[in-house]
Parts: sequence; C-alpha cells; structure tokens
Amino acid sequence: MHLSNEQLERYSRQIILKEIGAKGQKRLLTSRVLIIGAGGLGSPAAMYLAAAGVGTIGIADDDVVDLSNLQRQIIHATQDVGRAKVDSARERILAINPEVQVETWPGRVSSGNILDMISGYDFILDGTDNFPSKFLINDACVMAGKAFSHAGIIRFQGQLMTVVPGKSPCYRCIFRDIPPQDAVPSCREAGVIGSMAGVIGSLQAMEAVKYLCGIGELLTGCLLTCDALEMNFRKVELPARGKGCAVCADEPEIRELSGYEQPACGRP
Repeated sequence: MHLSNEQLERYSRQIILKEIGAKGQKRLLTSRVLIIGAGGLGSPAAMYLAAAGVGTIGIADDDVVDLSNLQRQIIHATQDVGRAKVDSARERILAINPEVQVETWPGRVSSGNILDMISGYDFILDGTDNFPSKFLINDACVMAGKAFSHAGIIRFQGQLMTVVPGKSPCYRCIFRDIPPQDAVPSCREAGVIGSMAGVIGSLQAMEAVKYLCGIGELLTGCLLTCDALEMNFRKVELPARGKGCAVCADEPEIRELSGYEQPACGRP
C-alpha cells in the first residue's frame, strides 16, 4: 500500500512516532472498527479514530438525537436533534476525514444479529449504557474471538478495560451475572459530567489504535478507573482469565446468546 502525499501530510504527526510510522499508518488505513452506541463514549472515540485514519468505522445505534444528549455526545449538534444518530455521526466523521468508509447499523443490536454484525470488524468498542447490552457484547465478542474495549461512566467516575479473547479476562470474569433491573442507577438517574465521556471515550480510541498497530501495553488484565473529582486514575488487577467464568472458561457454560433483557442500544 502506498501513502499519498495528502495522507503523508494528514497523518504526519503520528507517522513520525517511531511506534507507528508508515507501517502502522497503513495498518490503520486498512483496519475496521465497530462502535456500538453513538453517544457519550462513542462520540469522541469515533472522531479520534476517524482523525487517526482508521479505514472503516461502523456505527451501531437505533436512537435519534435528543436535546439532552448534546451536553456530552459531541459528535452531534443542535441542528441534528430528531435525526438518527447513525446519520448524524456519519456526517461528522466524513467532515473530519472524507477518506473514512462509514458503515451504519441503524437497527437494534440484539442476540439475533450481533454475531453477524461484529464478524467483519477487527476491534469493537462498547459505548452502551446498560448491563444487558454490555454482557451481550462481551459474550458475543468472546464467542467470535473479537477484541473489544469495555467502558462505563457515571457522575464523575469512569472505567475501562480491553478484552482480547483467549488472552485476557473478560467482562463476565469480573461482573459474573447481569444485575437485577434498576439495581444500579443509570446516567439518566444519577447524572454524568460531559467531559468524563470525552476522557474515557478517547481512551477507548487509544486502546483501539494500540491494538490495531500492535504497540504498547493494552488494558488487558486490569480495569482502569478514573475519579475526576479527585483527579485520580487507578489500575485494578483482574482475576485470571476463565477462572469460574461462564463464557471464557475452557469449558464454558454459555455457548449461545440468549437471556439478555434488552438489546445493545443504550448509550451514556
């Protein structure tokens, strides 16, 4: 693959990084990333991945832009209120980088379609805001052998981890079962500061770039937490992969996708 003069200029600041270089840039240009949820987390992640030159970005979301989204979902603008989020996100991504191929998935992500959806991508970003969605994404990615980034935000806190199936513990290794409905407050109920979505979503994009380029240390085997009020980041070591896990153990209990209360369509 030959980098054009325009590409050399556009991506010059990251090509000069010895960890990336022309080789890494070419890998990004031929990579495919799916973002599930075009909300608070998916917004900065999509924008930075587009700017970095990820060749194909998929956006899955079944919602429309609401005025209350704009405090944190920065990929959308006031004039987008009422539009499908996948359309608004696609327009903004192409405005940042017209080279990017944007694939939109406007329907609900469910146990019936997620395996087909993720099959064509190299890395998945979980930008959803409810537990059934997160367990569904985790279980599907583990079954399909797809690396993905989990993240969550609420109030002034955020967390993220990267899962590489077969090599690191998964989401279910830590949070074994879907909590009862309404057991944990959502952002709608507890609130969230908008810039926390920017911090954690940007870190998800960084994890994707590192994975695609094969550089650095991924957030595998640990959970990174952030408390913005104290401005404190902490890495929490996770249990070993598969130890008592129902989906990623050598002899998993979960072998098919079922029992998820709601589809993966929420976003913080």
